[in-house]
Amino acid sequence: MIDLPLEYATRKVEYDEAMQAVLQAGDFIKGKAVTEFEHQLAQFLNIKHSISCANGTDALEIALRALNIGEGDEVIVPAFSYVAALEVVSLLGAKPVLVDVDAQYFQIDVTKLKSLINPRTKAIIAVHLFGQAVDVDELLEIAKAHQLYIIEDNAQSFGGMYKNQYLGTFGHISCTSFFPTKNLACYGDGGAIFTQDDTLAKKIRMIANHGQSAKYQHEVVGRNSRLDTLQAAVLQVKLRYLKPSLAIKVGLARLYQQQLLEIEEISLPQVATHSQHSWNQFTIRVHQNRDELKQFLAQHGVQSMIYYPKVLSQQPAYIGLNQDFPVAQQLTKEVLSLPIHDQLKEEDIQQVSKLIKEFYG
Repeated sequence: MIDLPLEYATRKVEYDEAMQAVLQAGDFIKGKAVTEFEHQLAQFLNIKHSISCANGTDALEIALRALNIGEGDEVIVPAFSYVAALEVVSLLGAKPVLVDVDAQYFQIDVTKLKSLINPRTKAIIAVHLFGQAVDVDELLEIAKAHQLYIIEDNAQSFGGMYKNQYLGTFGHISCTSFFPTKNLACYGDGGAIFTQDDTLAKKIRMIANHGQSAKYQHEVVGRNSRLDTLQAAVLQVKLRYLKPSLAIKVGLARLYQQQLLEIEEISLPQVATHSQHSWNQFTIRVHQNRDELKQFLAQHGVQSMIYYPKVLSQQPAYIGLNQDFPVAQQLTKEVLSLPIHDQLKEEDIQQVSKLIKEFYG
């Protein structure tokens, strides 16, 4: 959650200058800012290849296609997450296999992976949820033992780390989204794909641009998935502020933890020792009257969100998938994400905390 008009107003001069430069140059597609931004992203993450695309969902689909995943293959996806990963696996004709998450950190439960792996399993989509890292070491060990691809979904955790290395740099391919509510966000849709592998990078670039290796030379069946130059210009500005923005959110999260510690009716988000949380969401577990608390906060002008109200297998489009996810099912009844973004002040966090204390007082 972010106050987009306030965020724009804070850096209005820089955003306007960046967008005006694109408008005056007229290079709206594959312009200079796109190439520059891709290079800046690669430098930020210390990764070899950064390929921009139209959105985070496209990024996941292109990643799977680059790995030749399709009909007859199986891909493991967390049951408690946004639908995009599940969606693209299904669209490509592969079978999504859902796995439960752990109760402590809400990340993919690596202890439950081995029982789901069979000769048809080709990949695991590891979603770093809410800003926190999955257990990367365990995940990579399992993938290596079973010769599986790892695709990192870093849409909610860009700028987060695992053991002092940026998320999005561990998998064979990683993907992110620049949707306006993300840590690194544009003013529309956008996404990117990352890899250390030269061959994969070449194929990803072709798939994202109509399968072209050169203009009018179509080597593979591709699609049109490009980040437009205006969005790249906005993202260049935002990338400059990402580290200080994340530092502010770490401080706000710490203040929430201090203010809400003694409320028995809620559980606070925990940070794994291996993880440097990027706090895309500050998600608490509410053990009593979650929906009533949400309504109470709204009545006092505080927006909160439920990510996510259903396990993915409960969605009508995916009702035939495996169903037994006790942790994910419990989380859908309890999670509530409180406001956290770099435009908030300490007094804002104190006010939200005061309201929660009042509700349970």
